[in-house]
Amino acid sequence: MKVVTTKLDGVVFIEPVVHRDDRGFFLETYHAGKYAEAGITLPFVQDNHSRSVRGTLRGLHAQWRRPQGKLVRCLQGQIFDVAVDMRRGSPTHGQWVGGTLSSDDFRQIYVPPGFLHGFVVLSATAEVEYKCTDLYDPGGGEIGVRWDDPAIGIEWPLRDVVLSAKDAAAPLLAELPRDRVPVYSSRGGSPG
Repeated sequence: MKVVTTKLDGVVFIEPVVHRDDRGFFLETYHAGKYAEAGITLPFVQDNHSRSVRGTLRGLHAQWRRPQGKLVRCLQGQIFDVAVDMRRGSPTHGQWVGGTLSSDDFRQIYVPPGFLHGFVVLSATAEVEYKCTDLYDPGGGEIGVRWDDPAIGIEWPLRDVVLSAKDAAAPLLAELPRDRVPVYSSRGGSPG
């Protein structure tokens, strides 16, 4: 597998080796030892799967009580996936990286704890699966930031998007309560 680093500490794209022949294809979508070599060492405890239609934008999401790392891949279709550094005090606070994930190239992105995550569907439909390093916290641990926050300036490939009511009402990054924003730690850049 090929690991592509980004300007955001800990956010990486993974390009797995895909073995194709007349029967179809085979690939490893996760291997603990190989991913640990890439810096992805937290255990995964929950898998999620979504299906969305073209133009659906899910995000920008994170959890503040139980921060999650996410290993994201697109099982069917194509998405544009984004990670935003929200860690207070980080040298890259408010910066973003993005890239296309599709069922054709099997590319993945790892979004560490302390980062917002979101994606928009570029194909007619898309199915997305992601592994999480902590459990979903439905009791108020969720936070969201507006997908079009001008201070972040994400260059989404679609502007006419479909949002949930919750995502449409999300605040700007600068409006998040201070106690809900993880603090940057120079010890590997993880939230503290």
